[in-house]
Amino acid sequence: MTLLERVKETSKKQGWSLQQTAQKAGLGINSLYAWKTKTPSADRIQAVADVLHVSVDYLLGNTDDPNPPKKSDKPQTVDLHDQMNDDLTITAWKGRTISPEEREMIRRILDGGGD
Repeated sequence: MTLLERVKETSKKQGWSLQQTAQKAGLGINSLYAWKTKTPSADRIQAVADVLHVSVDYLLGNTDDPNPPKKSDKPQTVDLHDQMNDDLTITAWKGRTISPEEREMIRRILDGGGD
């Protein structure tokens, strides 16, 4: 499916014509029709994606999920206590995996018993 076809289909689901979508995105009323033969700029694609409430990747055909999960601005919290007791090692320092012995030393330090 082409970019224009995705925009048409998604616009239709919103109950909008291509002209209405273009207007809502702040583009010329017939500008979306030109996307059949011309590649639009990234900012124009983003404007259309925003008004249609879909991702640019969806419009470009890179994904079939119109609303992929957004990356959170908040860092993910991992409980080191749980990780220390887990056989799966996901702890690393500067790209080097921390050994079980090093994890045990870290656990003792964090528990307040540095030895």
